[in-house]
Amino acid sequence: MSTIDWLVLAITLLFIVGYGIWKSRHNRNIEGYLLADKQIPWYGVGLSVMATQASAITFLSAPGQAYSDGLRFVQFYFGLPLAMIVVCATFIPIFQRLNVFTAYEYLERRFDVKTRSLTAFLFLLQRGLSTGITIYAPSIILSAILQVDIRYTTVLMGVLVILYTVYGGTRAVSYTQMLQMAIIFSGLALAGYMVVHLMPENVGFLDALHLAGKLGRANAIDTKFDLNNRYNIWSGIIGGFFLQLSYFGTDQSQVGRYLTGKSIAESRLGLVMNGLLKIPMQFLILLIGTLVFAFYQFHPAPVFFNPVAVAQVEASPYNQRFQDLKAAQLQLHEQKKIWVEKLIPALHQDDPESVNQISVHLRNSARQEADIRDSVAHLMQQADPNADTNDSNYVFLTFVTHYLPVGMVGLLIAIIFLAAMGSTASGLNSLASATVVDFYKRFLRKEGSEGHYLSASRWATIGWGLFCMVVALYAGQLGNLIEAVNILGSLFYGTILGIFLTAFFLKKVNGSSVFVAALVAELAVVAVWLAHWMAFLWLNVLGCLLVLILAWLLQQCRPRKSYPVQTG
Repeated sequence: MSTIDWLVLAITLLFIVGYGIWKSRHNRNIEGYLLADKQIPWYGVGLSVMATQASAITFLSAPGQAYSDGLRFVQFYFGLPLAMIVVCATFIPIFQRLNVFTAYEYLERRFDVKTRSLTAFLFLLQRGLSTGITIYAPSIILSAILQVDIRYTTVLMGVLVILYTVYGGTRAVSYTQMLQMAIIFSGLALAGYMVVHLMPENVGFLDALHLAGKLGRANAIDTKFDLNNRYNIWSGIIGGFFLQLSYFGTDQSQVGRYLTGKSIAESRLGLVMNGLLKIPMQFLILLIGTLVFAFYQFHPAPVFFNPVAVAQVEASPYNQRFQDLKAAQLQLHEQKKIWVEKLIPALHQDDPESVNQISVHLRNSARQEADIRDSVAHLMQQADPNADTNDSNYVFLTFVTHYLPVGMVGLLIAIIFLAAMGSTASGLNSLASATVVDFYKRFLRKEGSEGHYLSASRWATIGWGLFCMVVALYAGQLGNLIEAVNILGSLFYGTILGIFLTAFFLKKVNGSSVFVAALVAELAVVAVWLAHWMAFLWLNVLGCLLVLILAWLLQQCRPRKSYPVQTG
């Protein structure tokens, strides 16, 4: 990056962090630290919810996902608006009326302490692993820019986010996320414009989309029902609904965001805002990835997008073979470019016969390119058995650093860093909340001063930050990060959601029944995932239904007895 880009990056980050710390200067107790004294307005709640979900993974991996697989991933979010309605109608009123710090406090009042502890433990395990992955994402950027081992940049990013979160708490997170989202939306729109602007003069926005479509990158909707297909309209609406309902209704990283609202109405408005804007935002990010794919049909793409991995193989005995593959890929690109340049006039002249003939040649070239990339990945594994052979996380970063003008590179990288800081800080803050409120305060120190619990929350943030850094050091083995983090969530979210829905709607089921049902359901979900019996989104449905059905059946097997029900 140029000096100007480094200045833009540094100024943007320092301004955001400074603003957040200034806004959080009055934190004096645990409610201020964990819930921002419940003084965040509705638009702040909405932007904070969006920023928590839109991590650096979103801006790094989503364009790469579209580059390699098209727009299908947008279907993942189709269940979100319906989930927002259910959360607004059911979860928010109960949590706000009970005046809880965490969602899991409610479960002890409804069931018992062991059910509360089990659910909080499942959350801590899932969120701790996921937050580790979000720390890894910005480390990729630093590693690629500075050309240093990603382990060093991972530790650096982890330390920075820990310090920021420990000092500021939820107030710093919430207020900085408002500014972050404003900068993010502006930067994304600018990035989309620049991709099209950098195309050849005779290639417009629609031409780029047509070109991407002929090569299978504009396939946004898939209506075929298939349990093994990760992304289709059915898995998105049904599986996505259960995943989003659990995420927004039971995951403390999101519950903690809307519990900061001034009232039930303000919290609801914030979630409705998220439901309306999230799908267009995600579509825009994926669309940028599709446009980047079209851009690289006119310009030579790297044979492998991860520069650190390329440097490693070039320094190995396999360098000559790598250079041969690199030359073959460049030669293939020049041949393919001839057909790409013929396609655009054929599209303008509305000549379907020529378009179809040219498309056949382009798809053949694409298959040959895929074969070359597979050979490169195999070569990298020979050079280093632990090499990360999935480079989709580097696609957008490579485009930004190589083709965007001076100043804008720094801004877009700042956007990715801001997203990382916002989502990671929210994760650490929620982990600290659940640890202190659901375990430390409940079992170890039931009576303590506000200052003591504030200090405990900060130490819990440090502890979880160190744990997440360790996870981040191994996150490179997980492939595309946006898929990895959602697969991880799907292993736990269905079971957690089933526990809460049992609490809300199966009034006669007691804690022992739902506790056993949750344990069995979680084991079943993991077993199904390991056996590859269904795509990961359906695991959310499976886990939830198993808890509901098993809890009801177990309760029927118990002696008839009335149980007190507390729903707030």
